[in-house]
Amino acid sequence: MSDLRADAQAHVVPHFTKGAAWNSDDMMVMDRGEGCYVWDTDGNKYLDGLAGLFCTNLGHGRADLAAVAAKQMEKLAFYPNWGTTHEPVTRAATMIAEVAPGDLSDTFFVSSGSEAVESALKFARNFHVANGEDSRYKVISRDWSYHGTTLAALTVTGVPKFRKTFLPMLWDGVRNVPTTYGDTADTLTSAAAVEEMILAEGPETVALVIAEPVQNGRGCVVPPEGYWQELRRICDKYGVLLCADEVICSFGRLGRFFGSERFGVVPDMITFAKGVTSAYLPLGGVIVRRPLLETIWDSEVALYNHGSTFGGHPVSTAVAVANMQAMHDEGIMEHVRANEGYFAAGMESLVERFDVLREKRGTGYFYALELMGSRAEDRDLNDEEVAGLQGGGLARMVRDAGLLIRPDDRGATMLTYSPPLVADREVIDDIINRSEQVLTRATAWLAGDR
Repeated sequence: MSDLRADAQAHVVPHFTKGAAWNSDDMMVMDRGEGCYVWDTDGNKYLDGLAGLFCTNLGHGRADLAAVAAKQMEKLAFYPNWGTTHEPVTRAATMIAEVAPGDLSDTFFVSSGSEAVESALKFARNFHVANGEDSRYKVISRDWSYHGTTLAALTVTGVPKFRKTFLPMLWDGVRNVPTTYGDTADTLTSAAAVEEMILAEGPETVALVIAEPVQNGRGCVVPPEGYWQELRRICDKYGVLLCADEVICSFGRLGRFFGSERFGVVPDMITFAKGVTSAYLPLGGVIVRRPLLETIWDSEVALYNHGSTFGGHPVSTAVAVANMQAMHDEGIMEHVRANEGYFAAGMESLVERFDVLREKRGTGYFYALELMGSRAEDRDLNDEEVAGLQGGGLARMVRDAGLLIRPDDRGATMLTYSPPLVADREVIDDIINRSEQVLTRATAWLAGDR
């Protein structure tokens, strides 16, 4: 048998991985998964506290989903969703319409979250042109927001390090406003910033406002009460479309099929991916309100001018149907809502016990812990400490604890948690216990024990 690690290092180009980490002698080679745990080829067991990448919502090793995929491959492995349809894509779209907020009823399928955002951007432009408002093309997004890595999605992404190399290639129609971090319900200054930007740019030029229900970048930032209602009011006032980017927040992450439902808002579009198949196969999409689609169809344009070869793939959508049915049958949303308080209390207990934690943020099964030098001394991390922790120190600590979570550096030094939605209180306790190991080491490291 060949050396998988050596072969990968010789031939695979990794995603978002520095060369030194990829070429290290102990680079992990993952082998199998079951429930909330995964094993590497060396036999080491890890708690998957990030659900792969916010997406294995039903956990690992689901033979039922694998069986559905195999059966669909035998029947119809592929046919493009161009001018034709098939049973899996039709059933998937119908099931999504049944649980989507308000009158969001029509789904355009793609293969990833980045493609979903690209599709939303193109749909917004397509709609405004069809509606006789050719001047509308600008998009408003938020600082530290993450919307994908393809060039248009990257343009609306607000993470500087992802954009820096590609700035000459990014279009100039995006304007960024502050996140809701630190905002309060009585002021809603972050929402006011959106209206101010629309007025500054000229409402007749703005096509879309895009935002995540709970923003991943800057660490699970939960908006204040009333924020999304204010965004809805502002967009309606100026004729701007509102898109909720729910690539992470949909399919149970916040205890609802869609995070927008949790915040009581009906956007014009919702982008999704990741959890729609629990990551058993690639699938994403954008859900739109039927009147918007009909405006396009009834216009001179007459079509949504976009498509992809694998959009609405029969096997992927068949797995999506099985995944959504399992979520219904197994009460996944109810499970998350029943246990989110227990999870939050565990996170808060870590803040109380470790002086190096500033706070916890999040909701549902989606949390972040932000690190600092000392809460008692009100001391931030210095540049050397930030470089050490973000440069691999935290990553080593979480791996040694057998805990796969994200040591995040987008706006602060953080640990991000997003376990499979099937995680019960025993698994949550395991997450907290392994996090104690990480934070004990981080405390010692910051005290000079390096």
